[in-house]
Amino acid sequence: MFRATDLSSNRFCGEIPKVLGNFKSLKVLNLSHNSLTGNIPVSFDNMTALESLDLSFNKLEGRIPKQLLSVTTLALLNLSYNRLWGRIPRGNQFNTFENDSYIGNIHLCGEPLTVTCSNDAVPKAPPSASTDHEEDETTSWFDWKMAKMGYAFGLVIGLSIGYMVFSAGKPQWFARMVEGDHQQMKARRAKRRQRR
Repeated sequence: MFRATDLSSNRFCGEIPKVLGNFKSLKVLNLSHNSLTGNIPVSFDNMTALESLDLSFNKLEGRIPKQLLSVTTLALLNLSYNRLWGRIPRGNQFNTFENDSYIGNIHLCGEPLTVTCSNDAVPKAPPSASTDHEEDETTSWFDWKMAKMGYAFGLVIGLSIGYMVFSAGKPQWFARMVEGDHQQMKARRAKRRQRR
């Protein structure tokens, strides 16, 4: 029986499987630093022994399910740096979680955050600037794309130059280099034979 599951930093994508809610004896669940999307499954309320839940640094959307209030054993919650929105549930253990459990979700509102909710439970004035995490993700993606483009461009140019040189005839410098190495190898073999 699983007591702790750490699946962090695995580049998982897609929605969190609802079947995870069937792991009723699970105490620690860490799915952070992936690319998980969709909502936090309501089925997590079945994990009545859960003490630590870390879903940070993903792309989860929607509201935080009020059903999580029934998991009264939850002592550590980290939902930071997702795309969650709406009012943070209050009551039971949720009254003990601080700001750092929710940072990076610019459309969350209510206690313990300083952003107040309007009647439809969305922030009155969400910050217009994107979070540092989103900027880092965009920059990282851009850097990798540029590196791949540079590598592909260099490979195409290198192959083109190589093709032109060899199709024009035997390049003299290359032939001299190969022949020189070949001559040196012959001389070494001859010396070895003389020593024997």
